[in-house]
Amino acid sequence: MLLEYSVEKPLNREPPMRELVESFITTADTAYDRNHGPLPHIDATTFRLHIDGNVARSAQLSIESLRKDYQQHTVIAALQCAGNRRHTMRTKVKEVDGIDWNDGAVCNCTWRGPLLADVLVRLGLTIKTDVGHVHFNCSQTDVQDDSYYGSSIPLERCLDKTKKIILALDMNDEPLNVNHGFPIRVVMPGIAGARWTKWLDRILVKKCESNNFYMQRDYKILPPCVTSKAQALEYWPKIPAIQGLPINSVVAYPEPGTAHVAGENGELEVCGYALPQADDGPVVKVEVSSDKGATWDEAEIVYPAKEELATPEGQEMYKWGWVIWKYKMPKPQVSKITRDTKIWSRAKDLGGNMQDGTVPWNFRGVAYNAYGETENLKVMGVERMPNGIGGLKL
Repeated sequence: MLLEYSVEKPLNREPPMRELVESFITTADTAYDRNHGPLPHIDATTFRLHIDGNVARSAQLSIESLRKDYQQHTVIAALQCAGNRRHTMRTKVKEVDGIDWNDGAVCNCTWRGPLLADVLVRLGLTIKTDVGHVHFNCSQTDVQDDSYYGSSIPLERCLDKTKKIILALDMNDEPLNVNHGFPIRVVMPGIAGARWTKWLDRILVKKCESNNFYMQRDYKILPPCVTSKAQALEYWPKIPAIQGLPINSVVAYPEPGTAHVAGENGELEVCGYALPQADDGPVVKVEVSSDKGATWDEAEIVYPAKEELATPEGQEMYKWGWVIWKYKMPKPQVSKITRDTKIWSRAKDLGGNMQDGTVPWNFRGVAYNAYGETENLKVMGVERMPNGIGGLKL
């Protein structure tokens, strides 16, 4: 099997922020990459998904069978790394342990494949749903901290068809590419990306949570008293694994430390994305402040359309997706911007969750959701535009 990259140097990358928010649906080429080892190139014709554990009968399912023998379902869902925005936590609060993600370790895509619930029900279960867990394993490639990559979530959630847990074969109406899990990955709307196992080759139904490193000794919100790997050893067994992530929003542009020309009316366009908390979406409001939260102005949610978000059908369709928002800052506000000005964003979702300005910190730098922020901007009127600045697109 061909392997790209290595355990020592896996592919981890995020796109430029302007590129990320250009489209409501993130293209496969733009979507971020997060890996703990090499990318495996798998022959889909011989590949089999093994399902066993507490099931009435085990199975080895081909990709063809998963496409033809089960009804296919589509869901729009944001995939977000638990460490998204880690750089801000590291630089605004204090040092953390982990990859230095900025704000781009997230994507919003359509995913298609059979419901996991349909597959499990057809095989039959030999365990009570309220005590079981479903494990999602990949042994197709070496990983940094264990002999395989593993995750798990409660069986009860997996059997709830309204949660749309999908064995994804397609991303954005095309077969998954290798970067995003070809030939199959599990998609768990409302759950942190660490649980969305790629190159999924085994599903186990068990009475206990996965004991894999990435479930038990990573992707947990450690208490603030933990400031080293040695201290973390005591707390890993005590802290639950991250499932859903908190509500969040990001200012994609203007990016910090950049120069901009105000529009013809003296306006400055501010743009970003916002994500709901766990299953409480969609996001229904985004606000922007340029005076450290003394006043807030509502931004426009440009996608999905506000009219769609107001309907029950739209709220269900976009429940786990992000929104793209824009705010045209009027001239009086723009004229007050100095290098010390911070432009903040905050979001509110259908469940009532709102970013409240809390600046969280934990040793692994996960689940950061302080206000979205940009700062250190220079904004000039057109009449004072120096050479080389006029080409900037706002």
